[in-house]
Amino acid sequence: MTLIEEIQSIYEEAKTTLETSVSDEDLDTKKNLFIGKKGKLTSILKGMAKLSVEEKKTAGKVANETQTKIEEFVQEKRTRIKNEFYEVKLKEEHFDLLRPTRLSENQGSIHPVSQIQAEIEAIFTSMGFSIMDGPEVETDNNNFEALNFTGDHPARDTQDTFYTTDGKLLRTHTSAIQVRALRNLKPPFRIIAPGRVFRYEEVDASHETTFYQVEGMVVGKDISIANLIYTMETLLSEIFKETVKTRLRPGYFPFVEPGFELDIQCLVCKGEGCSVCKHSGWLELLPCGLIHPNVLEFGGLDSKEWTGFAFGLGLDRLVMMRYGIHDIRYLHSGNLRFLKQFKV
Repeated sequence: MTLIEEIQSIYEEAKTTLETSVSDEDLDTKKNLFIGKKGKLTSILKGMAKLSVEEKKTAGKVANETQTKIEEFVQEKRTRIKNEFYEVKLKEEHFDLLRPTRLSENQGSIHPVSQIQAEIEAIFTSMGFSIMDGPEVETDNNNFEALNFTGDHPARDTQDTFYTTDGKLLRTHTSAIQVRALRNLKPPFRIIAPGRVFRYEEVDASHETTFYQVEGMVVGKDISIANLIYTMETLLSEIFKETVKTRLRPGYFPFVEPGFELDIQCLVCKGEGCSVCKHSGWLELLPCGLIHPNVLEFGGLDSKEWTGFAFGLGLDRLVMMRYGIHDIRYLHSGNLRFLKQFKV
């Protein structure tokens, strides 16, 4: 057997031996049998001193290539051993990083507003909507100007809006995110914008200074009121798991034309009248309408080419209707006895 044939034989033997390795330690031990200090291939390389220059050149090249191939095979086998180890572990063991290690009376839970928000996001994404977010501290332009609020509009007054010393404000609605969508997205598009908003309100059973909204916007061609009504009815039927009695009233909002107030029959008192619905039997839930042409133009779109609808949904009031809560102040009171009722 020539030297080159002997080297090739060592390579085939090395592959067969290394393939039987079951761990990194086993693999290293078997690797050393061939390319370790006293390995078979190493011994051959040491014995090449007796060869002629041409033989050394030829055999040395083959030996070096063989050593490289053995090292590559070792690395490949090491990767396979690691993968096989984790495959076995995944089949035998299961560990949930989010699962509490100890159940107790003090275990936390998801806030009911967050629960409903997650449901709404799932409903809208199933209808092809994207979810957008934005800052809670906004500019006057994003919160008012670009939404067609005139300079003398009452909503700009300090009794309705929290202003900061640098001229910015705490957003009074998540409609400010719609402004960002118009500037940054290419129509047609459908988005919802959930988030916390702030108003200097007189606090009572149905009003808070801090509350949550979900704004929505659809921009496309030939969008009509029928599209708006269908979307809202689909949302409400999915949330309440039943047909909800609604009514549509004309309403004025600077950023829509025509504008509507969508009311639902109070689910707390079933329309008989209570403190939540101010004894009217109805709860104002969802202002909506077709997007005002000025808003589209402010957003850089041609209002003759593009149309759309927008809506604003009060998350807190929706939670109250879902669970029959009589006072909105419970939701942000931090009362653990109240919040524990909504553990999931």
